[in-house]
Amino acid sequence: MPNTDPRQILVTSALPYANGAIHLGHLLEYIQTDIWVRFQKSRGHECHYVCADDAHGTAIMLRAEQEGISPEALIDRVSQDHQADFARFGVGFDNYHSTHSEENRYFSELIYTRLRDKGHIATRDIEQMYDPQKGLFLADRFIKGTCPKCHTADQYGDNCEACGATYTPAELIDPVSAISGATPEVRSSTHYFFKLPDFADFMHEWIHDGHVQPQIRNKLQEWFDSGFNEWDISRDAPYFGFEIPDAPGKYFYVWLDAPIGYLASFKNLCERQGLDFDAYWRRDSSAEVYHFIGKDIVYFHALFWPAMLHGAEFRTPTAVNCHGFVTVNGAKMSKSRGTFIKAATFAEHLNPEYLRYYFAAKLTPGVDDLDLNLEDFAQRVNSDLVGKVVNIASRCAGFIRKLGNGQLATQCVEPALLQRFIDAGEEIAAHYETREFGRAMRRIMELADDANTYIAEAEPWVVAKQEGREQDVLDICTVGIQLFHQLMVYLAPVVPSMAQDAQRFLQLDSLDWQSRTHGLEGHTIAKFKPLMTRVETDRIDAMIESSKEDLVEEQKLKDSAKGPLANNPIADEISFDDFAGVDLRIARIAKAEYVEGADKLLKLTLDLGGETRNVFAGIRKAYAPEALEGHLTVMVANLAPRKMRFGVSEGMVLAAGDDEGIYLLEPHSGAKPGQRVS
Repeated sequence: MPNTDPRQILVTSALPYANGAIHLGHLLEYIQTDIWVRFQKSRGHECHYVCADDAHGTAIMLRAEQEGISPEALIDRVSQDHQADFARFGVGFDNYHSTHSEENRYFSELIYTRLRDKGHIATRDIEQMYDPQKGLFLADRFIKGTCPKCHTADQYGDNCEACGATYTPAELIDPVSAISGATPEVRSSTHYFFKLPDFADFMHEWIHDGHVQPQIRNKLQEWFDSGFNEWDISRDAPYFGFEIPDAPGKYFYVWLDAPIGYLASFKNLCERQGLDFDAYWRRDSSAEVYHFIGKDIVYFHALFWPAMLHGAEFRTPTAVNCHGFVTVNGAKMSKSRGTFIKAATFAEHLNPEYLRYYFAAKLTPGVDDLDLNLEDFAQRVNSDLVGKVVNIASRCAGFIRKLGNGQLATQCVEPALLQRFIDAGEEIAAHYETREFGRAMRRIMELADDANTYIAEAEPWVVAKQEGREQDVLDICTVGIQLFHQLMVYLAPVVPSMAQDAQRFLQLDSLDWQSRTHGLEGHTIAKFKPLMTRVETDRIDAMIESSKEDLVEEQKLKDSAKGPLANNPIADEISFDDFAGVDLRIARIAKAEYVEGADKLLKLTLDLGGETRNVFAGIRKAYAPEALEGHLTVMVANLAPRKMRFGVSEGMVLAAGDDEGIYLLEPHSGAKPGQRVS
């Protein structure tokens, strides 16, 4: 049935930071969003997809300074690179803007002054570390020193990657500014705070009203239970951003004006296309607003952002849809392993629509991490898109050209089969709507299997050899082309470039959702050209090697700047007796899980062959928990238990580390849990 009730929908993805290239971890979100948007447009809804570069903050200011250019020049260059990467992967924004824009300045000041005038802004003095050489206050990530717990050097100001301890920058031993190397000073400064506790009742109702996924709601409830704090929304000069009205030398913290960039980008689109901004953002709006984000920024999008909007008399999002992270071959993306893959590098070696389909085939509405298993990736794309879908058209098109001069038969000899494909569209649409992309792809491939089975059993290539049966061959292949048409309508949101090629082959004006109900009897098709080629493993290997080359060049620059052994200093010598006292044991990782409240820790339950130990390891950025379970590793079994904020750690696992992260040592598969390493 045609869509008789079009919706007004505004969709956003999180704003990429204007300080680096787009990589596969980023692309998951934009591909997921783009698929959903293309589906909505295919259904006939008024759907607008906007985004922007997140262009403010200290990091951008410092990088521009290092490159000897202005921050504006840096963010302009990065924006062009970002938009080129998104275009390669078919991400079709209706508008791509910047938070460093007049629209964003206007809405940032408007929201702030409305909150201020209603009493939701507080000020107070706080003490911070200050770099006297650079003349700026330092965030924790810009301070390094020796861990006060385990005395490991070169640790950041909030958390030790070696032992997992958490602390304040003031507790670091011999702290230094990571920017200049100067010793920081403690100085006082007046800061501005958003009074989030004022909105506790409203937010409690909001998160329980279907605006977030159940897993996210449960996480938000934990924050509710632990109590809200006021949110520091100001930073001191020098800072690249917008100055707070009536507060000279004070700037909006980047995370305040970043989500406001959604409003700014949409306003920019409205001005260009004559759209009604207020129809989407006033409190009584009947339009729908959806944010697609990663689970790591849910705190900002599902607490601060709705509270700010509500306090400033704007409507709040219809839903905030969170996704997990991307892992590659079961582990966090790594430059040293060549699995930290930039969008441009992938597109140089492989068809970007391979990735779009693979992500779609594995995406759910949940927040679990998605693993890009490169072997499975090649097999699935080759089997599904090439072996099933494209195969239907390639098997039938030649006969249509030869026997019908490109014209399909004037009737469908399998109307029940065709109707079943058409009817499946509502089920597939329901999966798309609820972001059950994996289920949608499975249902589409079930239909593709049915189409291939029909053709295989009808054997047009055999019938074609029988005299006088040309019409039978034409009838069979007409059904095949009609079924292929149905499949391409359903796949168009996922593989838009392939769909465009299929549309030209079918010589149709549209492949929108309603077009599947239009019969193709007697229709003329064009000469068939291959729509997609197979994934070749040598191209995957070349992509991995190309990704490693970036690391090699970066490392050469570091080594030339720092001298020999600069990245691998040798620790002080210990005696043989000291080392002999360390009891190293083989352990099997029985369970691995995230540690709530810790950005760098995983909790490992280790099986030593009859005994289990719990160990906290600072390896979160290198591994997804599920990728570790069942693997062997080596642990220090006689290390005294250490009480941490998250529990008691009963040992230590061995790992190797470099600039890209920390990686567990894994013994030969023949080793047994509990065996002593000697």
